[in-house]
Amino acid sequence: MYRKPQKLLAEFIGTFALIFFGAGSICADQFLRAGGQAGVGLLGIALAHGLAIGILVTSLGHISGGHFNPAVTIGFWVTRKLSTFDTLAYWVAQLAGAVAAAYLLRRLPFDVWAAVQLGTPDLTRGITRTNGMIFEGIMTFFLVFVVFATAVDPRGAFNKIAGFAIGLTLTMSVLFGGPFTGAALNPARAFGPALAANHWTNHGVYWIGPLAGGVAAGWLYDTLFLTKE
Repeated sequence: MYRKPQKLLAEFIGTFALIFFGAGSICADQFLRAGGQAGVGLLGIALAHGLAIGILVTSLGHISGGHFNPAVTIGFWVTRKLSTFDTLAYWVAQLAGAVAAAYLLRRLPFDVWAAVQLGTPDLTRGITRTNGMIFEGIMTFFLVFVVFATAVDPRGAFNKIAGFAIGLTLTMSVLFGGPFTGAALNPARAFGPALAANHWTNHGVYWIGPLAGGVAAGWLYDTLFLTKE
């Protein structure tokens, strides 16, 4: 039996919130537009993602580290801050939270859920898969870099502004990358809605890009900036 199930529950809850409010804001935007009303807009969608991750990192970071993202977790694994078993356990909890949130969104009365694929990220016209992986990889690099700088580095500001900084980084990325790739920066963010909506187009982009970015950011910060005891 896993010794610390509260960590996995925290990862489940945090990832659930990110998908429910993040992908849900996309569904709400399309629902309003279909009814002839002003939608939430890109800024609203970006804020929904950023506020969700910022609030949950602040609330649950002291329990599980506040990953809520396999790309963050793999950054901890590659720097040996998390064992292989714990890494896989975190991934299972994160993916389960994402799936639960996406299926709950599917049950809500969004008449246009099929059209927007429950907020499943996808590439816009003209963006190749290679470009998509580059976009997702770079944006995730900065997200994980900020996680290490604020939440991992003992000289950082975890108890003060880590959640704020991480949330703003995600908001910034969605504002920039949303029109191109959907700015998932998180395999769980893509997987949950894709499973619930059965929409797998370009799905590999949202695993390869973010995981590569997470590995690069974790390794770089740990190697060059983190003070070794």
